[in-house]
Amino acid sequence: MAAPLELSCWGGGWGLPSVHSESLVVMAYAKFSGAPLKVNVIDNTWRGSRGDVPILTTDNNIVSQPAKILNFLRKQKYNADYELSAKQGADTLAYIALLEEKLLPAVLHTFWVESDNYFTVTKPWFASRIPFPLNLILPGRMSRGALNRILLTRGEPPLYHVQEVEAQIYRDAKECLNLLSNRLGTSQFFFGDTPSTLDAYVFGFLAPLYKVRFPKVQLQEHLKQLSNLCRFCDDILNSYFRLSLGGISPAGQETIDANLQKLTQLVNKESNLIEKMDDNLRQSPQLPPRKLPTLKLTPAEENNSLQRLSP
Repeated sequence: MAAPLELSCWGGGWGLPSVHSESLVVMAYAKFSGAPLKVNVIDNTWRGSRGDVPILTTDNNIVSQPAKILNFLRKQKYNADYELSAKQGADTLAYIALLEEKLLPAVLHTFWVESDNYFTVTKPWFASRIPFPLNLILPGRMSRGALNRILLTRGEPPLYHVQEVEAQIYRDAKECLNLLSNRLGTSQFFFGDTPSTLDAYVFGFLAPLYKVRFPKVQLQEHLKQLSNLCRFCDDILNSYFRLSLGGISPAGQETIDANLQKLTQLVNKESNLIEKMDDNLRQSPQLPPRKLPTLKLTPAEENNSLQRLSP
């Protein structure tokens, strides 16, 4: 009997099984390859590490990072690429590298760096799935990690700061989306009628960008103009995740959005309160520690004390 496969990942919203791109890549590949994953959604009772999500756990292995997880699944005979030719396999690697270089920085920026999106959508959503008081700390740490990742890959001379690279990031992302749209054409998937690793990566990167409701939608608006990529995401959601999602009515989605807005206000109030307390502590005058007065005894009192102590 094969060892059970358990995937720990961020959960879903807005009609998605996960709003986290890397978690979604693994979930989609598992559906395409038939891997029997048991999905453990991270919530505010989760006690494991959140920095390496998604995490695949078996009896003898713990694997993180999408590329390593997919390689592990292939070794377990769950291969979504067995019908691909050698050229298609090489194209897969090239397109994945293109996605990570050209599209991923813009996705990270949209979720974690763009101020309006971060404070109204990303931060409240993730904070609601992290226990207090870590929910006041970890979203900010994740935001800084995304910014560092952007600057590490794109902050080359003379573009050192995110303000300087932002225009280039979105320009590259739009070119990448156009290229993907031209490559997909009218096909159901990128290599014909059967989904593969490339389809899992494209779906994982595009679906959150397509479905999550952001106040700032620069890249989202461009994606929605490419109807074949939107149809690609919708087809995968309907064909492979419909049962797990159970369907959400428009009224139900409005309720979710209203609850998210309330949570946004609550989390921002808590964060502002802690920042004010921290500022007050820093600005309050710091008095030097007081020294206790030394008690001096008269000669008669010293003699009486010694007499009481002597046997």
